[in-house]
Parts: sequence; C-alpha cells; structure tokens
Amino acid sequence: MITLFKTNSTNLDFIKLVARLDADLTKADGEELQDFYAQFNNIQDYKYVLIAYNNKNPVGCGAIKPFSSEAMEIKRMYVENGYRGKGIASKILAELESWAKDLSYKKCVLETGTKQQDALRLYTRKGYVRITNYGQYAGFENSLCFEKIL
Repeated sequence: MITLFKTNSTNLDFIKLVARLDADLTKADGEELQDFYAQFNNIQDYKYVLIAYNNKNPVGCGAIKPFSSEAMEIKRMYVENGYRGKGIASKILAELESWAKDLSYKKCVLETGTKQQDALRLYTRKGYVRITNYGQYAGFENSLCFEKIL
C-alpha cells in the first residue's frame, strides 16, 4: 500500500531518493548534461516535499517550490525502478498539484529532459501543455517546459 507523506527537503529519505534520481539521470543524460542541470536542482530550501512509501520503504518523491506569484514549479519527481508503472508518480503529481492549489497557486510549471520519455508521457497524460522554455532552460534544446492550470 502506497502512502504519501508531506515533509521538507531536510528529510533523509527525500535526500536519498534525490541521490538515486541524480544517478539515474546521469546514466540517461551523461555526466556533462547532469552537471548543467545540477546547478538548478539544489534541494536545500524546499518547503513542500512529498515522499511515497510502500509500507515504510521510501519508493518515490516530488516537490514544489514557488516559481511566481501564480505558479509553483514541480521539482525532483522520482519513482524507484521496481515501483514504476504502478501509478505512484501519478499519485505524487496529483498531490503536489492539490498542495499548490491549497496554497492558492493557479498553475504548476515544470521542466523535463528530452530523453525522459516516461516523464513526458506522464505529464502530457495528466494535462500539462508544452510552453516556451523558461528561465535557465530558455534556449536549451535538451529541456522541455510545461504548465498546467489548476
């Protein structure tokens, strides 16, 4: 049974899951590309973090952080390999969106890489639409940015 737990980025389970996420992304994208992304993925000050647990075992995570006065940015979405395809990422994403809405935000934005095909399918299936790459991702061809009105 999967349960979701709200916390912040000081949670040790979140820190371990993010390390696994970074290792997976390095395998997929290569070290040079991950070095570029690492500068934008500092998790020190995330106040809104979700961890998915299977019993007491952390198997997935995600976070939101303020992007603008109207939008939260979805960050650090990850599900362990053995738990993928079971709807966990969808549950995390839905809860993050609900949390953003509860905090009076009107939309969520996110960035993912062109090689992250599972993530691209998830986000488009869940109603995210492609937007012009924002901020640090502007002009970066390996990034795809999306938004969803809540």
